[in-house]
Amino acid sequence: MLAALVLLAAGVMLVAAASAGHAAELRAQAASLTHLGPMLPADPTTPADPGADGGGGINLQINAPDNAPSSAVVTLIGITLLSVAPALLLMMSSFTKIFVVLAMTRNALGLASVPPNQVLAGLTLFLSVFIMWPVLTDVNTLAVQPYLGGHIDFGQALSAAADPLSHFMLAHTRQEDIALMSRAAGIDNPATPESTPLQTLIPAFMISELRAAFIIGFVIFIPFLIIDLVVSAALMSMGMMMLPPVMISLPFKILLFILVDGWGLIITALIQSYQGGPT
Repeated sequence: MLAALVLLAAGVMLVAAASAGHAAELRAQAASLTHLGPMLPADPTTPADPGADGGGGINLQINAPDNAPSSAVVTLIGITLLSVAPALLLMMSSFTKIFVVLAMTRNALGLASVPPNQVLAGLTLFLSVFIMWPVLTDVNTLAVQPYLGGHIDFGQALSAAADPLSHFMLAHTRQEDIALMSRAAGIDNPATPESTPLQTLIPAFMISELRAAFIIGFVIFIPFLIIDLVVSAALMSMGMMMLPPVMISLPFKILLFILVDGWGLIITALIQSYQGGPT
């Protein structure tokens, strides 16, 4: 007990000594500052000329030293393309036609939400990338890589990227639809399909794609419609008018679709439809 009290007293004395030494140091610093007297304000400096060298002007550099676009500009363009990518995907690719055909196939089977829209959209997206891959390769070779390398400017890159897309759309657009959109715009018909402006070619391409999609959907509906008619006639002949025909015809339609490998036939037909001209 006595040893503990001694240790406690020694600790208190050490703390007190340290506090006293710190206070003495602060008093010595204050005394040294009082000998200096009050500090006078410094004279103001003359403002620098903005036009002179080193005046702190803003230097905005768009291109890199090798004439290639800076990373900030490339990032801005990438974000802009991502914001308009859904519209470009719908209007200037095979996405619309494939999605409409797959949706009509689901309706022909009598399935309201199987497969769900997310599955159909995902399958359509990858099929569109598969079909458009040669066009995307040409766009990358003719426009993206030369622009990133600093060989062409942004306007030239847009013109170079529009050429492969225009050739793809022209190959699958009917001339009747181009003439329709030209008359709607109040302009003369183009002398050649290659001279069709994009503001006329894009809606004409979409009309042609919707027409082709409805033709394929009509062909898909015919066998399932025959099954519905046969089942309805059989139920009527047996006097089972209160039983919904869909309950009986749906398993037969699914069985027929599986036996003929329906998804494979439809996807093969869609891919082959882009190997020729417009439907």
